[in-house]
Amino acid sequence: MAFNYAKLKGRIIEIFGNNGSFIDAMGWSRPTFSRKISGESEWTDNEIFKAAELLKIDVEKIHIYFFVVSVQD
Repeated sequence: MAFNYAKLKGRIIEIFGNNGSFIDAMGWSRPTFSRKISGESEWTDNEIFKAAELLKIDVEKIHIYFFVVSVQD
């Protein structure tokens, strides 16, 4: 199942100003971020909760940023 991370990408820019600052705050490499945001690699529960905390996303709204299913043609 593929997820759409468009809202998450927007939130990263809104809070951090750029992807690099978010990547550094997560303790990731650029390739790790690329794989996560493109859906090539799954997010762990701990990564989701850490990202939500960094991005000031309420726990009740995590699904809006991390679990929106992509519509495939």
